[in-house]
Amino acid sequence: MVTKMVDLRSDTVTKPTEAMRAAMANADVDDDVLGLDPTAYRFEAEMARITGKEAALFVPSGTMGNLISVLVHCEVRGSEVILGDNSHIHIYENGGISTIGGVHSRTVKNNMDGTMDIALIEATIRNPQWDLCYPTTRLICLENTHANCGGRCISLEYIDRVGEVAKKHGLKLHIDGARIFNASIALGVPVHRLVQAADSISVCLSKGLGAPVGSAIVGSKSFIAKAKRLRKTLGGGMRQVGILCAAALVALQENVGKLEDDHKKAKILAGRVYYPSGHLLLVLILSSICQSRYGLNQIKGLRVDTASVETNIVFFDILESSKITVEKLSKVLEEHGILVIPVSSSSIRVVLHHQISESNVQYVLSCIQQAVLGLPVENAPK
Repeated sequence: MVTKMVDLRSDTVTKPTEAMRAAMANADVDDDVLGLDPTAYRFEAEMARITGKEAALFVPSGTMGNLISVLVHCEVRGSEVILGDNSHIHIYENGGISTIGGVHSRTVKNNMDGTMDIALIEATIRNPQWDLCYPTTRLICLENTHANCGGRCISLEYIDRVGEVAKKHGLKLHIDGARIFNASIALGVPVHRLVQAADSISVCLSKGLGAPVGSAIVGSKSFIAKAKRLRKTLGGGMRQVGILCAAALVALQENVGKLEDDHKKAKILAGRVYYPSGHLLLVLILSSICQSRYGLNQIKGLRVDTASVETNIVFFDILESSKITVEKLSKVLEEHGILVIPVSSSSIRVVLHHQISESNVQYVLSCIQQAVLGLPVENAPK
């Protein structure tokens, strides 16, 4: 009988830590719609400091954060935003920018690493002399890390170059930074520098950071003033929201440092050697240990692009030659306490987070290997 679940569906499935629950229970609160909640104020000030922007705003979800950001930058209905064809805003946010804001999406193909060719971005910007016929381009959106591309990191150099293009054409730049802290840790670049070129950023608090609810958007004071009005319009203005912001503050204080370990576990799962920083001898010893383990890429019948595993997301394919299907493997894993998300008829996504241990990872690998080889699968961990 399954007595413990290893939930790899997403990093959104984390449970509040005891420190978060205590902070929520003891939060000093007031009416945030009136701008009087002291814990919300502290949280927003901290987010603004970390990101190097003037102001921040707590919102209930990342989808609302992106929607508000796009609508603030594209106040005139019929405005156009340039974004990736495989981006979260374009695919997974219910078409909100068009249905609610009257904003037209113009997509550019995402490369395998989540970027878009800068020359294509610039070529996609509408000629303002033809505004009688064309929508007016007002915004470019990037996503960092890029979820559909496997949690790939968008580099500082690339973001700066896109920012230069935006400025050259009088456009704004928004970054969907749902996992921007993951990108910062993986790239070794402080968050404030990574988003310096952006006019606004949305940051998810309930993914790798592990808070139970919410996102934040950051930008200039004038941007946030407009965003606060839109948040109220969309039903996102809440009262004693400091209860939630208290947990978010704990997440910023305690969980950012755990993201590197999430990345390490993802690489172990994938079968990519993880090289920690430090003394060369230690690196060589740990490298030898890692190579003695197996990962998904060493299981016959599976394939992982290990080079693409940069943060906490792993996609793996089941080859046609395999004896098992995605549907069957997912079912077997669930029967043994492991939850994953099939993303196609041949591919599965798993996401690591701070409540998944290395022993969980080894158990998952063991179960997948036995299932793929057609062997009886071990019982779930106690």
